[in-house]
Amino acid sequence: MLPGDEQGFGGEEDAVLCGVFDGHGPHGHLVARRVRDALPLRLMSAVRASKAGLDMNAAAWRKAFTRAYKAMDKDLRSHPTLDCFCSGSTAVTVLKLGLDLYMANIGDSRAVLGSRDCAGGGMVAVQLTVDLKPDVPSEAERIKKCKGRVFALQDEPEVPRVWLPFDDAPGLAMARAFGDFCLKDYGVISVPDFFHWSLTEKDQFVILASDGVIFSTKLKLVLLFWITSKVILARLDSIFNILN
Repeated sequence: MLPGDEQGFGGEEDAVLCGVFDGHGPHGHLVARRVRDALPLRLMSAVRASKAGLDMNAAAWRKAFTRAYKAMDKDLRSHPTLDCFCSGSTAVTVLKLGLDLYMANIGDSRAVLGSRDCAGGGMVAVQLTVDLKPDVPSEAERIKKCKGRVFALQDEPEVPRVWLPFDDAPGLAMARAFGDFCLKDYGVISVPDFFHWSLTEKDQFVILASDGVIFSTKLKLVLLFWITSKVILARLDSIFNILN
């Protein structure tokens, strides 16, 4: 849950906004913190501008998230003390509004749904967002059209990066991000991908995580960790109730 959302996004109890922001570069941690604190306000401003309140369809939410992300990037560019030239942040945000999930992301942080398998009754992982990396064909095409370069280093052949047209720098490992203004003229953008998901009784939880969590841990292990932690907490609650 993001700051200021304790009473529900927009004051609605059934509306919850959550996000993960993974900073990179020399000042990435500061960029991520700024996005964490300011993006909910930018989204609320976009909602007010729509004059429809929270009762919007998916197309309207897409416009609101896009407007908020663009405003957030503009805020970073004009910040008087925060250096975002070669620093930035990913973002994955999920708004739960009743039984609807509205999601927007830039970079390679990810939203994963834990859902029950109808056939076996076990848990399955459903990736809800797309990792926006430079090797995604549409992302690479846009970057190259803007004179940016995409290639991997010899000692990291599995990690494609974005480079300036005239210098082997900075080597950004994502195609969309907040900040990173040294690359904004060369195809890196802050326009988010948007997704809508309607929840059913099979859907149990959503995990938001940075690439460091997702890529170093199998999705099934992430689900197992979540399920195990819930079981442990349930048993601790039972013991506590017995003792009291």
